[in-house]
Amino acid sequence: MVLGLLLAVLTAMIHLLYHREYAETEIPNDCFAAVAATGETALPKLVCLTFDDGPSVNTQPLLDILEEEKVPATFFVCAQDINQAYLPLVRTIVEQGHQVAMHSATHRYATIYRSSDAFWQDIKQLRQALEPYLLLEDVTWLRFPGGSTNTVSYRYGGREIMKTLKTQTEEKGWHWIDWNVCGEDATASHPDAQQILRNIQEDAEGLSTCVVLLHDTKATGQTVKALPDIIQWFRAQGYTFCTVEQLSELQSTGE
Repeated sequence: MVLGLLLAVLTAMIHLLYHREYAETEIPNDCFAAVAATGETALPKLVCLTFDDGPSVNTQPLLDILEEEKVPATFFVCAQDINQAYLPLVRTIVEQGHQVAMHSATHRYATIYRSSDAFWQDIKQLRQALEPYLLLEDVTWLRFPGGSTNTVSYRYGGREIMKTLKTQTEEKGWHWIDWNVCGEDATASHPDAQQILRNIQEDAEGLSTCVVLLHDTKATGQTVKALPDIIQWFRAQGYTFCTVEQLSELQSTGE
């Protein structure tokens, strides 16, 4: 995604107050400290690591690395048949100071993009699956499968379906976000850890705010291998890590 589009999206969103329970976890709020140290209007270089499609067999290894590195992340989760056994990890994600956000229950484009009603029924199903593990009132961020500008949805719900869904999301008082850096870790080419890192480095060049798309599935073991190097590279470039929700809060205070 183009950075300008991302920033336009972010500034158009309604900003949430940062939840106290996240602030009291083991993950330090380094991004807030950075703003306090440099002045309210002087935003540091920021990066959000985001993981789509989990939880999965790889969620715990990802969490272990994030905990060791003291880095917060955002998990856009699903509730598909293949990951039902891993849904309790959603509680662990929150307990370790990360953000849980919505992606889709089924992730089947033909189903969810059939109509706006079908999409929100899917999200209702997802929220019902998540309810035993967290406070649903805290889950108000959404990433559309395929992104907000996908065209595959047109063949099922028409050319206006994404515009309608974005409007309806905002009418609910919820928030949606895409990405501007992609590891391409879920593509048919099945990149190894080093290629995932190179993909991210190329996309992040020249950006002061990065929202990185990665995946948390059974098939993305190379993402786990790449994660330590990804973190170290962003640190070496002077970036501060934050969740999507923290990024929104920071941008609202920096306006």
